[in-house]
Amino acid sequence: MTEPTLQSLPERILALFRDAMRTVAPHAAVAVVLERPRQAGHGEFASTLALQLAKSLQRPPGEIAAALIKALPPSPLVEKVEVAGPGFINVFLTPAAKRSVVTEVLRAGSRWGAVSLGHGRRVQVEFVSSNPTGPLHVGHGRGAAFGASLANVLAKAGYEVQREYYVNDAGRQMDILAVSTWLRYLAGFGSKIPFPPNGYQGDYVTAMADTLRKTCGHSLFRADESVLDGTPGIAPLLREGDKEAEARNETHMDVLIANAKSLLGDGYKTVHQLALHEQLADCREDLEAFGVVFDRWFSEQSLYDDGSVARVVDRLAAGGHLYDQDGARWFRSSAFGDEKDRVVQRENGIFTYFASDIAYHANKFERGFERVVDVWGADHHGYIPRVKAALTALGFDAGRLHVPLVQFVSLYRHGEKAQMSTRKGQFVTLRELRTEVGRDAARFFYVLRKSDQHLDFDLDLAKSESNDNPVYYVQYAHARIHSVLQKWGGDAALLAGVPLDVLDSPQEFVLMQWLRAYPEAVEAAARDYAPHQLAFYLKDLAAALHSYYNATQVLVSEEPRKLARLALIAAVAVVLRDGLQLLGVHAPESM
Repeated sequence: MTEPTLQSLPERILALFRDAMRTVAPHAAVAVVLERPRQAGHGEFASTLALQLAKSLQRPPGEIAAALIKALPPSPLVEKVEVAGPGFINVFLTPAAKRSVVTEVLRAGSRWGAVSLGHGRRVQVEFVSSNPTGPLHVGHGRGAAFGASLANVLAKAGYEVQREYYVNDAGRQMDILAVSTWLRYLAGFGSKIPFPPNGYQGDYVTAMADTLRKTCGHSLFRADESVLDGTPGIAPLLREGDKEAEARNETHMDVLIANAKSLLGDGYKTVHQLALHEQLADCREDLEAFGVVFDRWFSEQSLYDDGSVARVVDRLAAGGHLYDQDGARWFRSSAFGDEKDRVVQRENGIFTYFASDIAYHANKFERGFERVVDVWGADHHGYIPRVKAALTALGFDAGRLHVPLVQFVSLYRHGEKAQMSTRKGQFVTLRELRTEVGRDAARFFYVLRKSDQHLDFDLDLAKSESNDNPVYYVQYAHARIHSVLQKWGGDAALLAGVPLDVLDSPQEFVLMQWLRAYPEAVEAAARDYAPHQLAFYLKDLAAALHSYYNATQVLVSEEPRKLARLALIAAVAVVLRDGLQLLGVHAPESM
């Protein structure tokens, strides 16, 4: 008899139930599914088929369950089948079927856990996409960790994944960064222009201004009077939320931007491009050090340069989805489920951010992605209906757009909450976080909670070497296994062929159950856009390993038992390593 393989094993159990259903309910159109029982004593698989058939057959579920069990074909995989509760059918595997997972994991290696949920379909995951106006902070870090882990999990689940960063290089925020850099440049030559409170104030702006002075010398210097010409001056903020003062300062900034463009001519592009390239280079370097790499960096400006924004607005107009009001052009997004209509072109002729976002999403769909995943901050929740409305108006299937939301992060260091503000320069950067706790702890902690739940990041816990630190706990399990394998000193490749019949303790079967559950954990994490489920799985697997290690001597004198136990823990190491890699975390062999 061919030894059962794990990844075919669930399908083979399903086939038994389908055979039984053809006998008990030959005309039923019900999809047979298997679940994992929540309690270990309820077997390895459970089916609700009897409950599903009860209505159409008009018979009690318990009676149907008994009939299904009677109709199940005999199988060397199944030790027994029982009815539980109101009609659940629990399947208990034979010890040989349970043990077979060890061999399968060792033979498959990093291929173990791969599932066919995606069936090779193309999916794009766009994440981070922070304005390139300053260093990434710890809030961006959560989006980066979530997006990268999700992309890895989707690839493991059978999707063809493209990872993309959308560079907002065409809007007002980049103009503010350029002007902020120019004002610091002017200050280096003695300018007395007060720095606007709504400018970017971090040290990185001063550093860019120093580079600008070294590169361009005095060529971009202009007199204070010309720079300030026509500005209303800076209004002091007498209280937080002073709308009148804030509006005046925004007008002040707009005039500064207009003056900079007029006074510098082509020189303004030099300032703008320097600031953009410096910040993008810093962002790319920071993310790569965090283990996050993108397949494509997509420029918003390119959508203006090639006419995409104008064309998509024209398409909406041609479809009767725009109207003019107060000199502006409005999209009838309320006709497609949005709470109100949205401006796509202002009275001055300038397209809004929303217009370029429409063009960008149209571009994504036109590139042939069957699914588009945008990872957005939770504060962008209200933006989803308008984007889907525009896609629908353009004739696209808006259901292909999925938007997982990432909630805010509160960072605690020594019990104190750190404040973050990109403009004021009082933020904790992702680079600082990595320096303090390390990449592995940062990546793991970021995905420990569901993405749409607020995250309190405990730095003290992340740095601790204790079982309370989840990343240390999981990594230590992997290192423990390799310590045993190293002490043994044999060829680990040979373990895939050792007999396993001596593995018979409850703890050993528990480990086998967790190994068997890995493909399902991957599939669930991919299906639900929930890499935190994989992090939970790894914690549970590590807990089972630690429990087994503390209670069992692996390197016993009895050679068959020693080799079988080594094979079991080596299989656990394969899964721990693969799961950690999906989350962007290293699997150390010593600690």
